[in-house]
Formats: sequence, structure tokens, C-alpha cells
Amino acid sequence: MSDMERRCVTVDLRAAIEGEAARLEGYAVVFGAMSEDLGGFREQVVPGAFQDSIISDDIRALFNHDSSMVLGRNKAGTLRLSEDQRGLAIEVDPPDTQYARDLAALAERGDVQHSSFAFRTIADEWGFTEQGFPLRTLLEIQLVDVAPVVNPAYLDTTSGLRTLAEARHLDEATVLAAAREERLAEII
Repeated sequence: MSDMERRCVTVDLRAAIEGEAARLEGYAVVFGAMSEDLGGFREQVVPGAFQDSIISDDIRALFNHDSSMVLGRNKAGTLRLSEDQRGLAIEVDPPDTQYARDLAALAERGDVQHSSFAFRTIADEWGFTEQGFPLRTLLEIQLVDVAPVVNPAYLDTTSGLRTLAEARHLDEATVLAAAREERLAEII
């Protein structure tokens, strides 16, 4: 099983055209924003969670998380990532390829406006929302990629449940069963 997770957020992804060069910009993550139900829990990301990763890791921008559709890479200088008070800001200089031109046109029209990020958890903590729903707070993340996406989806949520199992010293099957039965609050 992979420990990589993906999360999607609705953001203001924009295509900026300067001369003939397109640029994609927006936010991959908004800090403190509560996720939808991720299979029995909600999630939020705290400021500073990406700080080490955006400095040291080799991160790519991929269209729809497809490694054959590379849009930019931080180590090449074609993807710029920064944390500000709102979240993880991204700026991508896409290549002059057909898929990148298509994406820029779709983003400019507003057809593609979601962003997703793939990550591995370094540190998290579990608690509850004000409504008593299980809450995972991501404290430190190793960012793998950021991606403008057509169909937002919350993928690999079982990876998050595996971290809960580890944190509570429970077997994974018990935690997954509790999530399916909407009983996560009992084991947190």
C-alpha cells in the first residue's frame, strides 16, 4: 500500500497570459479550510505544514496527477511554491505543448478551477470538530505534486485512516471498519 494521499480543493485557479506565454496560478491548499467527509473524518492543514518540503523536495505540477502531463517542476524553476497567510500558493510556467495550451484555455474559460495535491504525512494529530466529527490536522507534509484537476476527488483516504490506526495502536482493519460504520469517534 502506498502512503501517498491526494486531496482536492476548489480554488481560484487562473490562467494568466503575458504576450504569448501562459502562466497558471492559484492555491493548492487553503490553510484551516475544513475538508469534506473523507470517509468518516474531516481534515485541515495548518500554516507551515509545507515549509520544509517546498525548500528541499523535488515537486512537480501535473495535469490531473498524470506524470505524462508535466506542467512544471520546482527544481527546474518552472513551478514556484510559497506559503502565505491564505495557503500554499502555486505559480506554474507550463510548457509549449498541446495539453498545456489546452489546460490554459480551459482554466481561462473557468472550466478547470480545482486543484489537488499529493502528499505523504510527516506529522498529524487527531481530534474532533466542534460538531464532534473526527478531525485530522496535518502538521507537516512532504509534498509530492500539485495538480489542476478536471474532476475533483478525494483519493486514497485509507492512507489517512492508516495514520489513525498507527497513532492509536490499532490494527488497520479495525479502523477501516469503524470508518465504514461511521464509528470513528469511538476510537479517537
